[in-house]
Amino acid sequence: MTPLFEQVTIPTGHSWGLLWRELDTIPFIWHYHPQFELTLTVNARGQRYIGDHLGDFEPGDLVLLGPNLPHTWSASERIDSAQPMLAVVVWFSLEWVEQLAACFPELHSLRQLAARAGPALHFSADTSARSAARLLQLHALPVPQRLPLLLDVLLDLAADGDARPLASTAQAALPDGQQRRMASVFDFMHAHFREEIALETLAQRAALSLGAFHRGFKRHAHCTPGEYLARLRIGRACQQLIESDLAIAAIAQEAGYRNLAHFNRQFRAAKQVTPRAFRLQYRRGAKRVS
Repeated sequence: MTPLFEQVTIPTGHSWGLLWRELDTIPFIWHYHPQFELTLTVNARGQRYIGDHLGDFEPGDLVLLGPNLPHTWSASERIDSAQPMLAVVVWFSLEWVEQLAACFPELHSLRQLAARAGPALHFSADTSARSAARLLQLHALPVPQRLPLLLDVLLDLAADGDARPLASTAQAALPDGQQRRMASVFDFMHAHFREEIALETLAQRAALSLGAFHRGFKRHAHCTPGEYLARLRIGRACQQLIESDLAIAAIAQEAGYRNLAHFNRQFRAAKQVTPRAFRLQYRRGAKRVS
């Protein structure tokens, strides 16, 4: 599927969002949004894609994502076939964190957690287990009682010195006006990444001069538009290598590469293995965990 900008809506009367998703499968939906996202995955095993990170996840996986970081989980294997897969998702904004820390000095560590979460954090087994037990209580609680429990979880996560980043870079937060402009640019790139896109076309969508757009894009994405486009194409190729039996030449073509040799060079530069070796690695890994 084509990655999309997701408009996260926090309900009226709430300062943060909670999504409780029970599913037969977790579909591949590559997307991003300006909110932080804390995701707990239960009764599922599969792959997660976060920025330029691609890795396996097990039941109880707990990850905190920074703003604007493209991501998705993909799984079709339920550990207990009689129960649905469950994703417990919490959304909150940087402004929410800043207001809490400003009002309550005791919550200063949440600022530090937010700063570390830019490239996404994967938490240690002990911290994940404690946090999972509490997150699974949220749905049954009255709305006013959910906030203290969430803060308890976030403070525990902030104290986890063994949490490790997943992606190589974070996505910079932008003021609202710039956020809307860049959202339009990223939506267009995600929808048309298989095509050749002129820099002038992207600058026009952002209503910026060519130079101002190039500088703003690089500050936001920590790479050039061309490099970002290549990441989208390689990410799509990775998905197809794992989830389909298509020939590598067909995958390269579908991801936007007209030249197979060029695709092989770019893939190896990004993943340090050939497309064929990448496919074999993940299929062997799937057999080991099944």
